[in-house]
Amino acid sequence: MSRASARRTAVRTVSHRGRDDRGRVLVARLDGAGDVLLAGPAVRAVRTLARELVFLAGPGGSAAAELLPGVDRVIEWRAPWIDHTPPPVTKGQAADLVGRLAGIDEAVILTSFHQSALPLALLLRLAGVRRITAISNDYPGSLLDVRHVVDESVDVPEAERMLAVARAAGFELPKNDDGKLAVQRPLPDITGDLGHLLGAGADAGSKGTYVVVHPGASAPARTWPAERHRRTVRELVQDGHRVVVTGNERDLTAYVAGDVAVDLGGVTTFAELAAVIDGACVLVAGNTGPAHLAAAVGTPVVSLFAPVVPAARWAPYGVPTVLLGDQEAPCRASRARACPVPGHPCLSHVTSEQVVKAVRELTQ
Repeated sequence: MSRASARRTAVRTVSHRGRDDRGRVLVARLDGAGDVLLAGPAVRAVRTLARELVFLAGPGGSAAAELLPGVDRVIEWRAPWIDHTPPPVTKGQAADLVGRLAGIDEAVILTSFHQSALPLALLLRLAGVRRITAISNDYPGSLLDVRHVVDESVDVPEAERMLAVARAAGFELPKNDDGKLAVQRPLPDITGDLGHLLGAGADAGSKGTYVVVHPGASAPARTWPAERHRRTVRELVQDGHRVVVTGNERDLTAYVAGDVAVDLGGVTTFAELAAVIDGACVLVAGNTGPAHLAAAVGTPVVSLFAPVVPAARWAPYGVPTVLLGDQEAPCRASRARACPVPGHPCLSHVTSEQVVKAVRELTQ
């Protein structure tokens, strides 16, 4: 059995009808793409009993939600209490979501430890949702039917934390499901538009033909310096690797790729990016969505991880990983988006030589 076939088998879901049918179930995760991908095991657990699974995502996570096995439909909505550039709260905005949630029978709200599920629970109640499950350390009153309380002082991998919420709601993974991250397959065929750039070995499922370097991140505090990325790309090429640079910031990817690597900046959809990473032997990236996308396609990761959030919760889940960065730096657990410490010491001390060595470790 091929690796791709094995992954498809591992994430197969079963929908039960009749006595165990829980109707149309909504799973909500309203922040970034990586957070949505980490919700994958919980989604597959819910899908075992849901007649239809609807995923509620924010603008930054909807493309990732489209890739999750078990998702039938995605609703995109920008939550004023989650988004980093929040829109104002208006009656019309709330009414829009309430109307789009019509017909939902049950909901499982997934949140990070610093987020509240209660604003969404209120809107779900107004939409007529009969049963709602979420983590809430605050008293939820009648907003929740299943209140899952966790000890937030204990760092649990985010994928496992969200799966525990689904279990509290009464949903379990199928016995043949490995509980890892996953994407729907087949992924887009990139042998056409992107194949001429990637060269030989760009076929889906052909692991190990190049290294992907993804220099960007949604928060500056999680970003390794661009000149370090550029130097690393050159040293990886000198070490015998073909290198592909990805990201949305075209100026950044062009600078990092230089004249020695393939620059895919701004030319891939999220699903195409998954296919590109699926064909790589290693991904080099910070704590950002593509690191979790690599985990979902089974590609090892060199993780340039700033400790503004705990690596124990948000490091790439279920794949071989080399974690680089000072996890005890002063910014630790600050949740900062802009580095609060002069000199960005958690990542600035990481060298290109360390990254190249880590790539060697993961490819040998």
